Amino acid sequence: MRALQTAATGMAAQELNVQVISNNIANLRTTGFKRQQAQFQDLLYDNLKRPGSATSDQGNVMPAGLVIGSGVKTVSTPRDMSQGNLTSTGKNLDLAIRGEGYFKIRMPDGSAAYTRDGSFGLDPTGNLVTQAGYQVEPSITVPTNATAVTISSLGLVEATIPNQTAASQLGTIQLSRFVNKTGLASIGDNLFTETTASGQAIDGTPSAEGFGNLQQSYLEDANVNAVTEISGLIAAQRAYEMNSKVITAADQMLSTTSQMFRA
Repeated sequence: MRALQTAATGMAAQELNVQVISNNIANLRTTGFKRQQAQFQDLLYDNLKRPGSATSDQGNVMPAGLVIGSGVKTVSTPRDMSQGNLTSTGKNLDLAIRGEGYFKIRMPDGSAAYTRDGSFGLDPTGNLVTQAGYQVEPSITVPTNATAVTISSLGLVEATIPNQTAASQLGTIQLSRFVNKTGLASIGDNLFTETTASGQAIDGTPSAEGFGNLQQSYLEDANVNAVTEISGLIAAQRAYEMNSKVITAADQMLSTTSQMFRA
């Protein structure tokens, strides 16, 4: 019976939907996390009688036709790249981007990755790094004797050095943006990499045209709304249950038919 396979595709789709929702909820407190949403499309149709098919030699046609669907498929799980709320941390090396842009990170193999997670620290040589120890690009090195670090909304990094009247400029933090940021590939550790879909990175200075600005001592929260995710979870559960009931009903119908042939 065709309904068994059709309902099975619905159950598989909702199972994946629940997996996406559970990942969103699990990362509710992950800095800079961007929620995902499963998107679906219907599968191919069996056109038993196409709409507009002739029903007589006098030119009469079927107004609707007889078309049977074969279920549903998951086509993508795009990320919602909208801005998350900014939370004050009181830490000088914490940075949040208000607006467009990503921090550029140098990976151990020399490739570039991108993140909205600005919870930075210093490695043993004073380089500005992520929590995983990956260096921020362009590199910023803080002197070991610096007593304070100031980062402006334009990305200018300055350090207060003992016995110096003026702050020392250490460099400028730059941002990168993409034509299609939903096309970025997630690699874990709050990092993304560019793809053919995202296009090449466009580098620029914070507050420049098309780029956001920096907020020192702030971090960007995940853009996950707990109420929305729970509502989606309930809807997915109900859809899964309804598809399972279709399978149960189809199985009972097949059983009844089998018993009729045995009688």
